[in-house]
Amino acid sequence: MAHSHSHATPAEGNERQLRLALGLTGTFLIVEVVGAFALNSLALLSDAAHMGTDAAALGIALFATRLARRAPDAKRSFGYHRAEIIAAVINALLLFAVAIYIGFEAWQRMREPSMPNSFGMLVVATAGLLVNLVSMRLLRAGSTANLNMKGAYLEVWSDMLGSVGVILGAVVIWITDWPWVDPLIALGIAVWVLPRTWVLLKESMNVLLEGVPSGLSLEKIKAELLSQHGVKGIHHLHVWALASSKPSLTAHVVYDPQIVGSDVLIKRLNKRLTDQFHIQHSTLQCEIESLGDETCIVDSETPPHTQGAAANAAGHDHRNSPTGSKSL
Repeated sequence: MAHSHSHATPAEGNERQLRLALGLTGTFLIVEVVGAFALNSLALLSDAAHMGTDAAALGIALFATRLARRAPDAKRSFGYHRAEIIAAVINALLLFAVAIYIGFEAWQRMREPSMPNSFGMLVVATAGLLVNLVSMRLLRAGSTANLNMKGAYLEVWSDMLGSVGVILGAVVIWITDWPWVDPLIALGIAVWVLPRTWVLLKESMNVLLEGVPSGLSLEKIKAELLSQHGVKGIHHLHVWALASSKPSLTAHVVYDPQIVGSDVLIKRLNKRLTDQFHIQHSTLQCEIESLGDETCIVDSETPPHTQGAAANAAGHDHRNSPTGSKSL
């Protein structure tokens, strides 16, 4: 009997929000690039470059969201959820590239200052700020539980700060006629974004390397499982994430059948994993203490009466196991 795994796809609301944000950002990007060259403003060009990465990030995020909705197939049994993480990595690398480019241009402009059109900067940057605020509102809801959406949100968020910086710089230049303020603001925007970009890249790489998901502790999970009545030992404990919001767990559970039955124990452990750690996809292999020759493999999303089928479907070869176990 097949497992009834639930690999839920991203909400369609995320796709709609991404489309709207991409439309707004892409349209204004053209306006800002033209304005940056016409007004001779590096700060405005820096903001336009960030908006360009916004558009790219939103496009990548939209593509990844659509790809992740594809159903699993014979070659990709988990589906395409990892596309979300790959998109987040690409977004982070784009931000790093833009920050380096703007830093170099700012250094060049500091050495040879040129006066930008401060009033034009103010008008264009204000319009950009409004576009960013609308886009942020569209993306904010999905950014808390999805690294792909978080990457897109961070792109727009950083560009919003850039617009604020350009507005402040335009006002200062208008009042003081200090041309070096323009590259200084551009450099500040680039430096401000880097720490957040590093966090996004680190979280994304942790998922790709199948590390323990952020917010989960392997030791705490093991302690919680060991605290359950009848559990005598835990080994081969692995926790990873298929995507940012899809933690998974596998473990071998040594138990005493004189104290608790395997059916009751599995239900109890799955409930604790869901309630305490929000892990809804777990595969637990039960091993009888003292005998070490009988096991039962039960997937957390498989009904109890299908345990025997689940053991066969789980893909564990007990003939080669250290205990020489057999499935119940």
